[in-house]
Amino acid sequence: MPKLYPSLRARLPFVAAGFLSFLFSVWLYFVKDEEMAGIFVGLWVPSIHSLGTLLLAPVSEVARRVRSGEQR
Repeated sequence: MPKLYPSLRARLPFVAAGFLSFLFSVWLYFVKDEEMAGIFVGLWVPSIHSLGTLLLAPVSEVARRVRSGEQR
C-alpha cells in the first residue's frame, strides 16, 4: 500500500466523515422519507469540512514556517 502524505492523512478523516454524512442524508431523505432529518444531516457536511479546515490550518502554517526557517 502506498504511503500517504502527512497532510493528506490528516485531511482524510474529515473528507470521509463529510462523504458519509452526505450519503446518510441522501438515504434519510430518499429511502426513509425523512425529509427534515435528511436536510439536517446534510447540513453536517459543510460543518465537518469547516471543522477540518479550522483544526488543520494552523498545522500547515507552522509546517510552512519550519520548512522555510522563518522566525516569529
